[in-house]
Amino acid sequence: MTATKAKPAARFAATKVPQLTLMFWGLKLLTTGMGEAISDAMGQQNVAIAAAVGLFGCVLALYLQMRQQEYKPAYYWFAVMMVAVFGTMAADAIHDGASIGYEVTTPLFAALTALVFWRWHRAEGTLDVHFITTRRRERYYWLAVLCTFALGTAAGDLTALALSWGFWPSALLFGVLFAIPAVGWWRFGWNPIFSFWFAYVITRPLGASFADGFSKTGNGGLSLGDPLVAVIELVVFVALVGWLTVKDRSPAQPRRAHASHEPPRLGFETE
Repeated sequence: MTATKAKPAARFAATKVPQLTLMFWGLKLLTTGMGEAISDAMGQQNVAIAAAVGLFGCVLALYLQMRQQEYKPAYYWFAVMMVAVFGTMAADAIHDGASIGYEVTTPLFAALTALVFWRWHRAEGTLDVHFITTRRRERYYWLAVLCTFALGTAAGDLTALALSWGFWPSALLFGVLFAIPAVGWWRFGWNPIFSFWFAYVITRPLGASFADGFSKTGNGGLSLGDPLVAVIELVVFVALVGWLTVKDRSPAQPRRAHASHEPPRLGFETE
């Protein structure tokens, strides 16, 4: 196996991505809906201030996350949350500011996401998130995460708004799509890395469709409002991450990267 060219100081003792459990997927879905609701709520007040807060928050969260030497729930999930908010803002800004339709932005972000994956794989030889053990791999990981959020935002709005399917039919569609890689990996032996990233991309429009279904007026929405939905999801998010943080501080062996011969678990299976 070819050694990486990363400097010794840039290598971590353990992977900086959490184990792919049901809790991981639950929090990922929660952050997608929360990112949609928070972004829309702030944008309704002042677009310029919302953009500044979103950008600053994303940069700060990633800076704090990159400073850690191992996975720490509070830093990691704060980074995911802010990437969700900023990724939503970026996708909406291109659509609203430049008046570019979702039928254009969706394939555009899909191509950008594919390019990031191609560059990542070419540089590192793998897209396995169980091996985020160097600074360079971590940069590729977060760039891919940001692109998947932007892609998911555009795809969700494409079905719910541009195609006029509504929020709940869109949620059903993406729920089915989310289940496909789980079944494919579990029953038919699909490549686990492909299955993970397939599901990861779909979580964005799935979570956002549910959030919009509760918050928005029209297209089947229940009109609860973006601020209320954002607050509810934020409270649940903080509680879950707080619980993970307390649990993570309990004495335990450090979580090392998987051995190269061990197939990664996706978290679709029960614990």
